[in-house]
Amino acid sequence: MLSSVSDAFARHVAWTSDRPLGFVLERADGPFLYLSDGRRVVDFIAGIAVSSLGHGHPKVRQAIHDQVDRHLHAMVYGEFVQAPQARLAERLASVLPPSLDTVYFVNSGTEANEGALKLAKKHTGRRRLVAFERSYHGDTHGSLSVTGRDVYRDPFLPLLPDVTFLPFGDVQALSALDDTVAAVITEVIQGEGGVRVPPPGWLAALRRRCDETGALLIFDEIQSGMGRTGRLFAFEHLDGPPGSDVAPVVPDVLTLAKAFGGGMPLGAFVAAAPVMATLRHNPPLSHVTTFGGHPVCCAAGLAALEVLLDERLAERAATVIEPTIRAALEGHPLVTAVRGRGAMLGLELVDAETTARVVGQCLDDGVLLGWTLHSDRLVRLAPPLNIPEDVLHDALATIRRALDAA
Repeated sequence: MLSSVSDAFARHVAWTSDRPLGFVLERADGPFLYLSDGRRVVDFIAGIAVSSLGHGHPKVRQAIHDQVDRHLHAMVYGEFVQAPQARLAERLASVLPPSLDTVYFVNSGTEANEGALKLAKKHTGRRRLVAFERSYHGDTHGSLSVTGRDVYRDPFLPLLPDVTFLPFGDVQALSALDDTVAAVITEVIQGEGGVRVPPPGWLAALRRRCDETGALLIFDEIQSGMGRTGRLFAFEHLDGPPGSDVAPVVPDVLTLAKAFGGGMPLGAFVAAAPVMATLRHNPPLSHVTTFGGHPVCCAAGLAALEVLLDERLAERAATVIEPTIRAALEGHPLVTAVRGRGAMLGLELVDAETTARVVGQCLDDGVLLGWTLHSDRLVRLAPPLNIPEDVLHDALATIRRALDAA
């Protein structure tokens, strides 16, 4: 006889922390998680910025069902013409700048960054990489090599050689870039590093320095993309003070995942066609993936993108979610800062003990927040972009009560 699902989890699933939450999930719908003990929890972190349309959006579910009835995996990525891949790539290119017109689909965010780093090395013929302190780009060896937090890196040294870390947001430090650099990789807004927005003008300065040295500029929008910050992509925010005549800064390579798949495992790196063509030669198949661009995942991704655009959810993140959260939480004596943009916000509290107490109380009261021991004073807030306003207000009232009690 099979054991209970909780026992099977405890005995046979590889844990990633000493004390996993361990809730038994029965189902999920919209902004809610329904647990086996009868509780309903508001998912105020959206599966770590994945479920931006909530759980089980009907249009995404229908697209999945329709594609399952047609075909599943058929051939290693890029060899067959598969309609879900082609249509999603075309639609994504239509909402990006003209220089970002060619899409390579993968399965996850760290794979997207791995592919982008390989592309930069192959295209430039260089080996050196530049990244930034407190950054996070994934847990595979290449992505970890450009992640600027020792707590993640140290257990796995040695990693890739020839990686330089610079302070995030420091224009003067960009003088370290030279013609040995293949690529500079950065989050447009640092997520795991504390939801940190760079100062005005820094992205533009970084773009200029990459142009001067011939390095490719990679923007990791795995968490900040797909409407989360109030624009479809975070790089679309003007990189200057309000009212200034500054254009958005466009990368050479863009990496996507998390919300990109509409709840299915899907990532991508995007570049200009001549840059991406580098992977076809010397040797051919310079980068391959078996399941990248899975047709069911691409069908879900296309449906999610259309919902995001049709329902103007990026605009809602900026005009509804962010001001509502700030009005509810800024100014509380235990809150030292609210950082970020749109529905990608970080709530910094006075100390680690208070943070743990607030997060625990909110969970007891039915609101799941984003918090880890590696960011022990920061609570990440990333609700679904279509969270109903009454649910949003109720969740914030729960957070406020937990702050008051602490």
